Amino acid sequence: MRLARTTALVTGAGVRLGRAIALGLAEAGCDVCVHFGRSREEAEDTAAAIQALGRKAEPLQADLADPRQIDRLFETVGNAFGRLDVLVNSAASFERERFEDITTEAWDLVQAVNVRAPFLCSQRAAALMRSSESRMGALGEPRAPGAIVNLGDLAGITTWQGYAHHGVSKAAVLHLTRVTARELAPDVRVNALVPGPILPPPGESVDSAAWRDRGTRLPLRRTGRPGHVVDAVLFLARNDFVTGATILVDGGEHLLPGGRS
Repeated sequence: MRLARTTALVTGAGVRLGRAIALGLAEAGCDVCVHFGRSREEAEDTAAAIQALGRKAEPLQADLADPRQIDRLFETVGNAFGRLDVLVNSAASFERERFEDITTEAWDLVQAVNVRAPFLCSQRAAALMRSSESRMGALGEPRAPGAIVNLGDLAGITTWQGYAHHGVSKAAVLHLTRVTARELAPDVRVNALVPGPILPPPGESVDSAAWRDRGTRLPLRRTGRPGHVVDAVLFLARNDFVTGATILVDGGEHLLPGGRS
């Protein structure tokens, strides 16, 4: 897919990796729908940065735990942009809790945000991608298949103690990727990427001893940067012969015992 003059929606685009992905898509030529849940100011800053690149951008709020708000989000995207070519399901919760202490409510909320929301967003996105406007290019030629990219987590590949409900949700996202890729072909391609140590936890600096130490314990002996994830998203958005795949962008962390550095 040629990304120039296309439209992308990135969930959780106000902060961290979501912001980096939104800006990377804009630099590649996309107009961007900047979804946010609670980070309004950050999403507005992201949209302003995209507009400074000469691309159209709109900050759009929705609680992804509420299916009705997801419906309204995609209705707004359709009305504001008239098309959708790329969806990046980046938004997710990251909850830690002892296995014995996970409540039914906590379990259900994690699954709603991390699994049901990407499913519903993909379902709504596919309808827009299959519309006549999205299926035609700027000069009236047939458009390449739409592209959906799901962000997974190493917790969905290996076992992290204390993250049972999160890990199960992320394992489901990876299988959802394969199922959706088959269901939506040939009109829409669906792939996943799994970031590793790309950004330090909130409140921790990239110059901290703990972050540097984590990098030295990886097979590649260094932590990553948001650009590594952005490059993978752009590859998956552009390559029209890749679907149902999962790319690990983790410096080899998945190769370690227990999957963590």
